[in-house]
Amino acid sequence: MSELPAVTEANFKAEVLQSTMPVLVEFGAVWCHPCKQLEPILKDMAKTWEGKVRLFSIDVDEAVNLTTTYGVMSVPTTFLFVNGQAVERANGLQSREKLVQKFSGHLAG
Repeated sequence: MSELPAVTEANFKAEVLQSTMPVLVEFGAVWCHPCKQLEPILKDMAKTWEGKVRLFSIDVDEAVNLTTTYGVMSVPTTFLFVNGQAVERANGLQSREKLVQKFSGHLAG
């Protein structure tokens, strides 16, 4: 399973949509090798942005409704949610630099 804290369909609304802090969510799967490569990058980003962003993973095989709702067609797919809205999306394994560039503009400070 993922090294990241998991969110499920049952607690997605409370943990992600109602969060007062921006939330990075990685849609992945236990069988996904690129997901396993991405997770340390995301964890490092979360440490860098400590106090500015929360981080979760969603297993696409267990959260089919969320996967469909957000149009996830491949894994990993990473979203940044701000005030309950998906404001940025990154598909596939990307470098830390590309992810920071994509997401940092939505984070305070």
